[in-house]
Amino acid sequence: MPGLLRGVARTAVVAGTATAVSNRVSRRQAGRWAQQDYEQQAQQQQAVQQQAVQQPPPPPPAPAPSTTDDMTRKIDQLKDLGELKAQGVLTEEEFEAQKRALLA
Repeated sequence: MPGLLRGVARTAVVAGTATAVSNRVSRRQAGRWAQQDYEQQAQQQQAVQQQAVQQPPPPPPAPAPSTTDDMTRKIDQLKDLGELKAQGVLTEEEFEAQKRALLA
C-alpha cells in the first residue's frame, strides 16, 4: 500500500504543478495580448489624430451673388431672348418656355 500511496501523491503533485504552470502561462499570454491590443489602439488613435491635423480646412464658401447682380443678369438674358424672338429665331412658345425657366 505505501507504494500505491506514494504513486497517488506523486501524481497529485505533478498534476497540481502542471495546473499552476498552465494557469500562469495563460495569465501571462492574456496580459501580453491585452498589452498588444492597447498598443494597437493607441497607434490607431494617433494615426487618426495625425490625419485630422494634416487635412487642410475646407475652403470658405463662395460668396453668394448679390440680388442686384442676379437681377441684372436675368434682365440681360430676358433682353437676349426678346431679341432672338424679334429676329424670328425663337417662336412664341419657345420664348415663353425660356422665360418661365429663367424666372423660376
